[in-house]
Amino acid sequence: MTSTLVTGIAELTTCRSDVDDHVGPDRLGLLTDAAVVVEDGVITWVGAGREAPDCDAVVDVGGRAVVPGFVDSHSHLVFAGDRSAEFAARMTGAAYDGGGIATTVSATAAAGDDELRALLAKRLAELRSQGTTTIEVKGGYGLTVEAEARLLRLALEVTPETTFLGAHVVPPAYATDRAAYLDLVTGPMLDACAPLARWADVFCEPNSAHAFDGEESRAVLEACAAAGLLLRVHGNQLGPGPGAQLAVELGAASVDHCTFLSDDDVEALAGAAGTTSATLLPGVEFSTRMPWVDARRLLDAGLDVALASDCNPGTCNTTSMPFVIALAVREMGMTPAEALYAATAGGAKALRRDDIGRVEVGRAADLTVLDAPSYLHLAYRPGVPIARAFDL
Repeated sequence: MTSTLVTGIAELTTCRSDVDDHVGPDRLGLLTDAAVVVEDGVITWVGAGREAPDCDAVVDVGGRAVVPGFVDSHSHLVFAGDRSAEFAARMTGAAYDGGGIATTVSATAAAGDDELRALLAKRLAELRSQGTTTIEVKGGYGLTVEAEARLLRLALEVTPETTFLGAHVVPPAYATDRAAYLDLVTGPMLDACAPLARWADVFCEPNSAHAFDGEESRAVLEACAAAGLLLRVHGNQLGPGPGAQLAVELGAASVDHCTFLSDDDVEALAGAAGTTSATLLPGVEFSTRMPWVDARRLLDAGLDVALASDCNPGTCNTTSMPFVIALAVREMGMTPAEALYAATAGGAKALRRDDIGRVEVGRAADLTVLDAPSYLHLAYRPGVPIARAFDL
């Protein structure tokens, strides 16, 4: 094995796993004048630069800050088409209800595999250029057996974190026979997609005619769990609903959006800390003018909180986790430390991964370098491209 010493780190964020206070500043585990040793893609030593061992190669980052690579645990990267006009309409007051997804389904169906691969590669390059090293990718823009399997095959080429989302919306052809579409999703579509996915998700949103109510969502999630898939839930985005508590009841790893959580929802998620995370998607609130989630309320209640991009063509067309962090700090009441933790270790927990999201011995050497002396600049300099994934 070849060892590489990463030195000249002005400030290293480690996201310690041995500190219980998940909102306290000590959880970041900050080290100054630090160094990291990497062998075969795995961290083998972390400490003060002056104490670093000899290595085969040395990379000096020149007084920059280093943080764990961002873990984006919610995205819809495999798509074609453009919905900028929909965004413009929302900025003048049009409401979002999920109906625009059909536009993306049509555009994606018209695109060949090579076109989708090229679009996916471009988005992945954008992610890495802004510090993301792990990405979850959902299907959901096919809504037929063959199309959903195609999207997951493409996603699986770039990440092991693939999510079956046949229950994204009910296609127009099934608008008068929702039960038939549920039978398709939980039968032939699930059979075709389960071998290509680690996760299953459902858009549980009784406030939308296009999405799925609580009982429909339960049927989807239970069928997917029986097929061996781990669970995630789109929940409580457009209004109060059963998504959060359904996620807790079924042991889902995360409920995502959480825009409208009742006190009972928060209590249930607090009781499920360690099992079910609340994944917040502030780029969606930015792009839809929906209310900002009060993250302070969730953190103070003891919830596990993650931040993710929800990169998609309709409600949040951004690949920038630094932008997400800045929004969470400015609009959701998170401290810069809490937001960084939620975008790294928090995202890893939402994906049930213990090999990423922290800079510790034995974990993957997924590092992000900042063109700045401190992680504070992620929120302090919004929109400035200071973060990039570190290629060793």
